[in-house]
Amino acid sequence: MIQYIINVIAFQLFFLIIYDLFFKKETFFNWNRVYLLGTIFLSLIIPFIKINRFKEVLPQEFVFSLPEVIIGNAPQTNTNTLALMTSKSLSPWEMVLYTGMLLATLLLLFKISKLILIISRNPKSKIGNLFIVKLLNSYAAFSCFHYIFLGEKIDEKDKVPILKHEMAHVKQKHTLDLLFFEVLRILFWFNPLVYMYQNRMIQLHEYIADKKATENQNKKDYYENLLSQLFQTKNLSFINPFFKQSLIKKRIVMLQKTQSKQINLLKYILLVPMVLGMLIYTSCGTQKNVKDKEISLTDQINQLKSTIEKKGEITSEDEKQAMKSLSLVLNKTNKYANLGDVPFGAIEKPPVFPNCEDVDGAKQKECFSRSVSMHVNRNFDTKKANNLNLEGRQRINVIFKISKEGNIVDIRSRAPHPDLEAEAVRVLNTLPKMIPGRHHGKEVNTLYSLPIVFEVKSKDKGNG
Repeated sequence: MIQYIINVIAFQLFFLIIYDLFFKKETFFNWNRVYLLGTIFLSLIIPFIKINRFKEVLPQEFVFSLPEVIIGNAPQTNTNTLALMTSKSLSPWEMVLYTGMLLATLLLLFKISKLILIISRNPKSKIGNLFIVKLLNSYAAFSCFHYIFLGEKIDEKDKVPILKHEMAHVKQKHTLDLLFFEVLRILFWFNPLVYMYQNRMIQLHEYIADKKATENQNKKDYYENLLSQLFQTKNLSFINPFFKQSLIKKRIVMLQKTQSKQINLLKYILLVPMVLGMLIYTSCGTQKNVKDKEISLTDQINQLKSTIEKKGEITSEDEKQAMKSLSLVLNKTNKYANLGDVPFGAIEKPPVFPNCEDVDGAKQKECFSRSVSMHVNRNFDTKKANNLNLEGRQRINVIFKISKEGNIVDIRSRAPHPDLEAEAVRVLNTLPKMIPGRHHGKEVNTLYSLPIVFEVKSKDKGNG
């Protein structure tokens, strides 16, 4: 949940920065409306999209994942009991989240009831499918769905352009946009970017309606009409207010702005690489480590060659295709060998832990994994980790390389706390010198990943 929220906020921030830099000052108001609605929707769904092809940007056999190492002394809990406890209790942050959502819902219901009260207390008339609500003793003007609210104190000569303006809001269904953001304000009440999105959408709505209202009217008269009012309006975030002080100046500036050149529409193509980059991030960022492959790529190649060669000749189309694939795979492994870093799945002879030399070749991989796991368990400073005010399962992902000389190099780690990352790097640096992997008769570098799960005791359970 937390990771999802972080991703959503990060994507929305990026989309808004791009909007403010490239699109905000353009007169492509309807395109900008689509951009704002589309990008906030994309920010909500992209974190759920995992495209397997993007995971293959780095070949999966390039990094061999060792079995997960679990350290710490957290008591084991029965799965059913844990599920029951989880269903009955909420964490403090979940309580805050749901309380905020409840308050935001109540606030929206209050706004809706306030609008219903305004409708019920003022006289109404109907023009086609529109309801005109006459606001008694008021200069306000705004619209919501098929209701247009006009203050009775507005001059008759000003009511025509105002009515035309509000009718544009109704025909464009702007209220639906604002209600969509109201729902997001309930779900993400803590996220200021949702409010920023809504404010930008309100601006666009006014620009769109102003453009429609001034099609057959002198713009100067329209400016004067905007400036001559007392700027009274209702403070409801899901209505389209005609007189809103914070928007008057911006609307006048935009009305005077020259129409943007059509070539500038090409800037919206920026959305394609932006979304593509986000999809790659979400697809690869949560990529699970590749599990232990019992048969290496070299073994598979040898098995394939042996099967085909036993027949003495290649007869079927499948066998011909298999030999073509075999040639491609061999070219791939040779390429890696030339670079010096060989994928574990393609290496002829993987690295060996010092105490595993005498183990049967088929079991050396298991011996290697077990030895690394034991070393991490013995050397990881659990006391230091216990003092970091963390609770529950803390996952540490480590990537390292066994060099041509057998040394542990290029260690990188990622964890919920920098001290856990540093401790993981320290422990990996204490691993003994390995017998390096060999490929085509030469020592080569081999990449590994090691997931470490640290079980932190809950503070209310003490140390007993």
